[in-house]
Amino acid sequence: MNVRARISSKGQLVLPKAVREAYGLGPGSEVDIESAGDSIVLKPLHKKARRTYTIDEVAGFLKYDGPPVTVEDMERGILEEAKRKWNAERR
Repeated sequence: MNVRARISSKGQLVLPKAVREAYGLGPGSEVDIESAGDSIVLKPLHKKARRTYTIDEVAGFLKYDGPPVTVEDMERGILEEAKRKWNAERR
């Protein structure tokens, strides 16, 4: 892909839409700028993959405004849903 862009009076460079889309660049994206002889190379710095969370962290994300639920009620609900899915798959 060959495209042309102009540097503004403030030294800013706007990457054409086709380039941004091709490399998944959006607002806040960062690029690494390298000098390669008489060329300048821009390399996208993609964000790291999402981290994994512990069950305690996940529980902290959940919001529940209802009455307290016992562990037994939760286990019963899990068992009922597992049975429902099992029966649905066997049909």
